[in-house]
Amino acid sequence: MIKVLFVCTGNICRSPTAEGVFAHKIKAAGLTDKIGWDSAGTHGYHVGAAPDPRSSAAAMARGYDLSGLKARQVTFDDFEDFDLLLCMDYGHLATLQGAAPADLHGKIHMFDDKDVGDPYYGDNGFDTVLDQIEAACDRWIAQLKTSL
Repeated sequence: MIKVLFVCTGNICRSPTAEGVFAHKIKAAGLTDKIGWDSAGTHGYHVGAAPDPRSSAAAMARGYDLSGLKARQVTFDDFEDFDLLLCMDYGHLATLQGAAPADLHGKIHMFDDKDVGDPYYGDNGFDTVLDQIEAACDRWIAQLKTSL
């Protein structure tokens, strides 16, 4: 099984949205026995909290349910347990590369070819972020299918 971890700062906006979209698309593709997923934050600001209500509402409007998700922080074990750690921005990428053993850096990648703006502070609207996440999930799923 290929395991994917989506990573943002506090695990309440971007990464749980990516997790919800990815899960929906993996289930629709019938790949739940081949691909697993989770999300986490680089910081423990919101551990145990549900996704931001604005993220949840934007996701639900498109059919993605984030209601069962709870924020958690990336752990050292995640570097071993996951095959891909997908970062929402270059700051997350640098943080994970700084924390991971050098031999595991190959697992850490950008989720998209550019930063997914943080809607929490208004850098990007929640719908704009969702557009970017949907497109990036489609690309990652297509790529992962070639590895199965």
